[in-house]
Amino acid sequence: MKKNIYKKGFTLVETLVAIGILVLAVSGAFSAAQSGLSSSVFSKDQVIAFYLAAEGVEQIRNIRDNNGLADQPWLTGLTACYPNRTCTVDTVNTVSDQPVITNCAGGQNSCPNLRQDTTNGYYGYEPSWPVSNFKREITMAPVGGGGNEVSISVRVIWSKGLVTRQFNVRENIMDWQ
Repeated sequence: MKKNIYKKGFTLVETLVAIGILVLAVSGAFSAAQSGLSSSVFSKDQVIAFYLAAEGVEQIRNIRDNNGLADQPWLTGLTACYPNRTCTVDTVNTVSDQPVITNCAGGQNSCPNLRQDTTNGYYGYEPSWPVSNFKREITMAPVGGGGNEVSISVRVIWSKGLVTRQFNVRENIMDWQ
């Protein structure tokens, strides 16, 4: 009886198949991790865009409310945005405590990018802060013919790589006086 001593171990084909399966398993896991990472970055940017848009609406509403308390016409100080003009609002103004409304002379897509204070995370237009990926555009349009209702539209635009995204918020305010 002959013993077959040469049949120990794996053949070359078996080894290549095993390596192929291992490579597929590892690359699949890395692909899933990379996809999850890019989704979390997008989610973070979308949350920032949401808050920047909400802040824009709140600042316009705050100006309207302060005008009413000061017995001024309700749209005083908002001519840069109204009617149907595109503007920015700088909520973190280092010169005064009031937000600064600035008209974007070129209309939509002409407003400058927001800047971010890297120390505390504030967004504004302070020249000493680095430019961020976010741009906020505010437009106000009359609603109906009565002159006592205005639609505020805020659009926040940002880019990551070659992809440009936007987040839109629209709200109506009225002359409550």
